[in-house]
Amino acid sequence: MKERMLMESAPIQRRKLSDDVFDRVLDMIKDGTLKPGDSLPSERNLMETLGVGRPAVREALQALARMGLIEIKHGERARVSEPSFGHMVEQIGETMRHLLVHSPANLEHLKDARATLEREIARIAARRRTEADVKRLRALIEEQEAAASEPVRFRALDGRFHREIAAISGNPIWPAVSEAVFGWLNHFHVDLVAVPGLEQLTIAEHRQIADAIERRDPDAAGQAMTDHLTRANELYRRAHLAQ
Repeated sequence: MKERMLMESAPIQRRKLSDDVFDRVLDMIKDGTLKPGDSLPSERNLMETLGVGRPAVREALQALARMGLIEIKHGERARVSEPSFGHMVEQIGETMRHLLVHSPANLEHLKDARATLEREIARIAARRRTEADVKRLRALIEEQEAAASEPVRFRALDGRFHREIAAISGNPIWPAVSEAVFGWLNHFHVDLVAVPGLEQLTIAEHRQIADAIERRDPDAAGQAMTDHLTRANELYRRAHLAQ
């Protein structure tokens, strides 16, 4: 029985030469032989050292670039990427696109995660903000209000407002994640980050969040952010009644 099951299973796939090149270069990055910012050996050098052709080398380098481990620029040697939370988050963008387009359940999970994340970020911002931080938030709100009739710019400033709050935390992971989540929703479900006709409501909600952060009131800041993202507040009720 076991022999028959073994025979019926898929045949073992032969490794491609590019896989071996990939592993060799990855090992050099992992063991520190190649450090962030270092140039990789030239394609010709890799070909001669590893005894493979140019297609195998290029395929391996493209795979490493897709993972965000190296950067490839036309006319230059490939370089090891500098570590970056933002770059790391970008790498999962295509996977997230697939999840958001084909699974409504995952969209709901992302909305819930965003609300939880941004509520806590707002609370942290209220505890850590400086006067300069508050001025930047106020300036963004004024800039956004001036762009109320420009949907694309208005949404971009909306994302900047949320990213600025995340940056106040001092933790570089939060701005990267906040920007990525906003970008995913803006690209695939724009209705979740902007509702035409409710621009003034968005601005009013942003002012409530900024007010709470300025007062150093974490609870109020977190609640204002939750209300903003779920539209579960009095401003939203009045806006709907006025439509």
